Amino acid sequence: QVQLVESGGGLVQAGGSLRLSCAASGRTASMYAMGWFRQAPTKDREFVAGISWSGGATNYADSVKGRFTISRDNAKNTVYLQMNSLKPEDTAVYYCAAGPPFITTADKAYDYWGQGTQVTVSS
Repeated sequence: QVQLVESGGGLVQAGGSLRLSCAASGRTASMYAMGWFRQAPTKDREFVAGISWSGGATNYADSVKGRFTISRDNAKNTVYLQMNSLKPEDTAVYYCAAGPPFITTADKAYDYWGQGTQVTVSS
């Protein structure tokens, strides 16, 4: 079993930066591919970024590529999402997820989810 806890959300002005953290517990947590998803009001949950267990492979949604960076520190069982050049459209609850043996954009492939952290970008 894996437990995930997100942190780092908050309010930031457009153009600003924010770093989200996802602390994972469980002996095998570092063996999972992990991802960040977000859900804006009235919208479906959307894939944002994914990373392989080794950190050697990443994938990003087109809407965030070049602005967001996902990374992981397996020694700390922590995954990060560095968000730069934030836009109001990035406003959403951001969720950390883990579970699949490979990166996938399909949320149903992920077995473990955090509670989410709110990111609000003002203009």
